[in-house]
Amino acid sequence: MEVKLIDYALDPFEKLYAAYRTCYSSDTPVEIWDKIRGETISKERIRHFIGERLKTGHNSPLEQVVFWFAIGGVSRSLSHQLVRHRIGISFEQQSQRYVRFKEEKLEYVLPDSWKRHGMESEFTDLVGHITKLYRQALDAGIPAEDARFVLPNAAPTNFQVMVNFAEMLHIADLRLCVRAQWEIRRMVALMRVGVKRSIPELAEYLQPKCGEKRAGYCDESYEDWAKCPLGKVRPHKSTLFELYARHGSHKLAALGEQEFEAVAQREQLDE
Repeated sequence: MEVKLIDYALDPFEKLYAAYRTCYSSDTPVEIWDKIRGETISKERIRHFIGERLKTGHNSPLEQVVFWFAIGGVSRSLSHQLVRHRIGISFEQQSQRYVRFKEEKLEYVLPDSWKRHGMESEFTDLVGHITKLYRQALDAGIPAEDARFVLPNAAPTNFQVMVNFAEMLHIADLRLCVRAQWEIRRMVALMRVGVKRSIPELAEYLQPKCGEKRAGYCDESYEDWAKCPLGKVRPHKSTLFELYARHGSHKLAALGEQEFEAVAQREQLDE
């Protein structure tokens, strides 16, 4: 697996600061940028301001910071998961229709579980037969777009990915969780490493959803939380509900139509 941060939007902190300030300031965006470029606002103040805004959950400005990653040697099993992320991300993926793979380029992804269970040779034999059949099909004149039908989820693929910071946070929320499939979890961890090398102040927000800079608690099943190594330092959602039930000023109850009607009446009164 190869994962490399190949580029990111220049001046990410300044872009974030200007985006946030546009929302909260009477200054125009041009005036805000003049202050940034004129260095009348210190870098420390910019970073502090961004940190405070990130605590509020105001995420739309994060879409203005963009990263580009080169990703290679991952499986089609991984790619089927990655493309489920649709907002704030763009993919260019190696085509099995236009690329006619040579045998040495079909380096299938072998999960460690096959090795641990002593079935590595069976896996290798099977994909070896698939590769030969694939090459025979191409040599017989079958188009690559049809020959590819025999290729398994273990077949390798490559990506160039453009993703904004808001979506990168969402991806980390889900895919850095220990319940995520091992291959995509490793890929996202390497993406985080790339960001950390270039912009460590932003990388610290790339955590699983239970991280202290994200939701702060686990919302998976209690059984999964109990098995998770992070469960020793992160609370489960049920614990939070128990604390509220014990110390909260109101009793927890399901939302019903009565509550929605009360809100509707309140809104009409406010008008």
